[in-house]
Amino acid sequence: MHGSLPGKAAEIRALLLSLIDTLPEGAALPPERELAVRWNVARMTLRRAVDELVIEELLVRRHGSGTYTTRPKVAKWLGMIGFSEDVRRRGMRPGSTMLEFRHLRAERAAARRLRIPVGDPIITFTRLRLADDVPMVVERTTLPAGYVPGLQADDLSGSLYDLLTTRYGIDHVSGTSRLEPVMPDAKTAGWLDIPVTQPCLAVHGISFDSRDRVFEYTSALYRGDRYAFTTELRTTPTPRADARGL
Repeated sequence: MHGSLPGKAAEIRALLLSLIDTLPEGAALPPERELAVRWNVARMTLRRAVDELVIEELLVRRHGSGTYTTRPKVAKWLGMIGFSEDVRRRGMRPGSTMLEFRHLRAERAAARRLRIPVGDPIITFTRLRLADDVPMVVERTTLPAGYVPGLQADDLSGSLYDLLTTRYGIDHVSGTSRLEPVMPDAKTAGWLDIPVTQPCLAVHGISFDSRDRVFEYTSALYRGDRYAFTTELRTTPTPRADARGL
């Protein structure tokens, strides 16, 4: 029986998501006992599925009242996953609008981040990233132009990482990111369709390829009312003294 549980849990999750899609924001779900009978599932399995959707902020529990739908935040994993892939994993449709695209020469700050000589050609572009046509992120990206010959604005309507891999043989193998809370400026707030009083999350990062080159520097602003970040933490085992023979 235990081996069949993941399949059943996935089925119940899918049923719950379908139910949520039919309900307006703030609507109450039927009682768990009623859903358990309707879908012929154990209450515990149903509750676990509901718990997952509460964690993902698709549902909210109100003590003594019930479970309600809520406007979800997109839960982005802090890892080596691009925006397009991450949004698809959430069952949403990614989109992108080019806001700025420029060929420049690297000034000192950009050259330092990309580890290239000052004055080398770079490409910098700003895109508005969308999920189901809702503005989510303003993303500014800088690439060494020599790594991406012929790159044009029209090439960037989809996943940058897919394009880099298929056209230029650049694989994203590692990177570093720094997060900080910020308030948006007027231009960015306008792009994201939020007030300037809406807190946002800024993410600054560099990415390395398999040749240990910095191929990208990004500075992205995520709207705080629609985006949440998730990370996975693991402990690194420390060798015991007796295992080292000490």
